[in-house]
This record gives sequence, C-alpha cells and structure tokens, in this order.
Amino acid sequence: MIATSIKTKKSLFWKCGLVALFIILFLWLLYNPSSSSSSVLSTEKNESITEQPIEQTTQCLATKDGQASTKYAIMIDAGSSGSRVHVYKFNICNEPVLENEEFHMLKPGLSSFQDDPEAAAASLNELLDIAVKSVPQEDQSCTPIAVKATAGLRLLGAEKSEAILQAVRRRLETYPFPIAGENGVEIMDGKDEGVYAWITVNFLLDKLKKDGQSAAIFDLGGASTQIVFEPTFVPSATMAEGEHKYSLDYQNDTFTLYQHSYLGYGLNEARKRIKAEMIDMWQDEAKRTGRVYHPCLPDGHEEKFDYENSTVTLIGTGAGHAACRSVVERVFNKDKLCETNPCAFDGVYQPPLTETFKDRDLYVFSYFYDLTQPLGMPSEFSVRELGELTTRVCNGERKPFRHMPDAIKQLSDDANYCLNLSYIYNLLKFGYNIPSDRLVRTAKKIRGAETGWCLGASIAMLDQVNLCKA
Repeated sequence: MIATSIKTKKSLFWKCGLVALFIILFLWLLYNPSSSSSSVLSTEKNESITEQPIEQTTQCLATKDGQASTKYAIMIDAGSSGSRVHVYKFNICNEPVLENEEFHMLKPGLSSFQDDPEAAAASLNELLDIAVKSVPQEDQSCTPIAVKATAGLRLLGAEKSEAILQAVRRRLETYPFPIAGENGVEIMDGKDEGVYAWITVNFLLDKLKKDGQSAAIFDLGGASTQIVFEPTFVPSATMAEGEHKYSLDYQNDTFTLYQHSYLGYGLNEARKRIKAEMIDMWQDEAKRTGRVYHPCLPDGHEEKFDYENSTVTLIGTGAGHAACRSVVERVFNKDKLCETNPCAFDGVYQPPLTETFKDRDLYVFSYFYDLTQPLGMPSEFSVRELGELTTRVCNGERKPFRHMPDAIKQLSDDANYCLNLSYIYNLLKFGYNIPSDRLVRTAKKIRGAETGWCLGASIAMLDQVNLCKA
C-alpha cells in the first residue's frame, strides 16, 4: 500500500514537472525577441542573399516627430528599350528600410515616340494607373514621383527630348502624386545613374557602411554602361581628380567613389558599332556589292543594316568567338590617348581593380543577367567561365544546352546572341580589365527588390524631398 502511494506520488510529480516545463517553453517562444520577424536587411546564414524575400519590418509605427513611419516613393525608369514603374514602400523610423516593391514594365520606350511627345507621355498611363492602385489613397498626396530618362532619350537631341519631357510633366500633373521638384522629370546624368545603382546594391546587401566592404557595380543598359566602386589606395597613392570622383553623403558617412558612364557602350548601341565596324573595314566591298560578311553572326544569316546613307546586307559566317572577338575589341578604342594613367578603354581613367579592389564583390546586372541566366549560368561565375560560354555559343554548339529547351529556342531565335555574349565578355575582361579568374555575381533581384538605379534614386529622393500635393 505504501509502495503504491509512493509510486502514485512520483507519477504525479513527473506529470506536473512536464506540464511546468511545457508552459515555460511556450512562454519563452512567445516572448523571445529573436523569434520575431526581421527586417529586409537581416542575413540568413544558409540562404542566398539574393533569394531572400522582402520582409515586413517590426520597426516603430511613428517617427520621433510623430509622423507616420510608412513612406511611399514612385520611380519611373524611362529606358531606351522600355519604361518601368517601381512603387516602393519604406519604413522610415530610423534609416530607410524597404518593406515592399511593386514593379511593372512595358514597351516601347519614350524615345520610340520622338515625333509625337503627347503619345510618349500617354504611353506611361498604364504605369501611372498601377501606381495609383499600389499606394493607399490617403498617402497619395504625399508620395513623391519622378520620371528619370536614361541615355536613350538623350540620343534624340535636345529639342525632341525636351518636348517629350515637358509632355510627361504635364501628364504627371493630372495624377495625385507630387512631382519631386525641378529634377522630377529629367534625363538623368550618367554618373548619377551609376551611383544610384551602387546605392541600390549596397543598400540591399547591407553594405552601406564605412567598413571598406562595399560591392562594385557594373550596369549594362541599352545605350550606356556604368562602373562604380569604392577604391582603396595604399597610403602613398590617391585617386586622380576629375569628374570620375564622386563624393556621396549617406547616413552621416561619406563615401569616395570612382564612377564613369560610357555613353554609346550600352548593348544596343555597341551592337550597332560592332556591325558597322566590319563595313568600315570593307568599305570598297560594301560600295561595290552592297554586301559584307560578319564573323559574329550565324552562318548563312542575312540582315539589312543601315550604314550612313545606304543599306548594306550583312551575311553571317559563324566563324567562332576568336574571329568575332577580333572585331568586338576594336570598338573599345584601347589605342585612344590616355591623358591620366591608368585607363580602362576609350581613353578613360580607371583605378586598377587588381590593386584598389582586390577581393570584394563585383556585381554585374541588367543585360549581363539577361544574357547569361537563360543559358544556365549560375548567379556567380568567373570571367573565364563567361568566355567559355561565349565560345560554345559562337561555335554553334547546342549539345551543352540540350536539357534547356528555352535556351535552345533563344539561341535559335536571336541571331545576335554570339555577338552579344562576345561583347559583354570583352567589356568585362578587355574593357574594364577584370582578370579571368575573378568571380562576378549577377542578379535581377536582391532580397526581393530589383537591382538597378531606381531604388537608390528613390532613397535619395526621400532624403531630399518632403512635400505634399495640395
């Protein structure tokens, strides 16, 4: 009897203990701060930083001066090949934290309406309507909007481009959003485009800190390409003075950046130059027969090409990467006078990446991403691997892509794929002088947000503009 009683008490003791332990564990999980959701800039050890989604922040609901902590910004990227709207939602309790992005694009770009400014402005209606739906009505009158055109519009000339910009401004004034100042509708300076892209990438990577770990960016649009990085010099050396030197103030820190925008070296403009290069080399043949053979185009492919005041038929030879590369390299003007050494290409000064940016991340995006990802390239690859991919494509090899039907279709449908790949490979290796064994990273999005200059420009806009529409 006594033994049974002791046994019963022991059983009751263990049951009570287990219940108490469960309650303690439940309360710990409920109130432990580390279990709450983190902001967009948190880092997960076992997840690629480019694949992490934008998360809802747990920051405060109001700023120190009592203003709402949520702020929206609208940026329209009027590029050479199309227009894109980005609607950003930020928490601005302290430094901006991105909570959400709405993105939509359409074609063609504003420059396609060079003789009809009103039609150019009307082409943005769909994007503006998306912005209206994306921003709560009560926030619309204090949500700044900007339209930034890039190099493609500049190529139309001052008169036509200005007429389009004025028509766009008039169109924006019919919407509930305040235009972000005098520069709210403009052709963006190339250096700003690159620096804003640098801000975007480093903001999303949580590298906007003065610890010398910022990433370099290489952007490739249709009309221009940009390079921006924060070089580190030995004590006895400094960056040469000039327009390439950019001082950026952000969150009480100052970053001294190297930047340059190469107008005419975007993919679409470079492709025209590469095709024209062969005609320049064979002018007599072009005048006599109206036909010129081109090694960067597939064997047997024919296309009409406008050259100066005539039309020339280009005939592909499919001669392979080595032959194509010999033509591509000519457009970089490596022999142009270099007034301030060292130079990258086209006579432009650039601190050597091998000395001033030895082991930090290099991010390449836009057309770099669009051309490599459909062919199965990983998000990180060496310049040499890009060259090997280019060789396979230019040699007409299809076996490496036989398990990727979409890649086979793209290679079959786009006669310029060899030329395009040869250009981006040579831009990195021969133009920007990146060593063959150096790794580059590419992404369309980082932590759920689009790469490119738009986010960086929106962050700068929030910092500079605080206005509401009456």
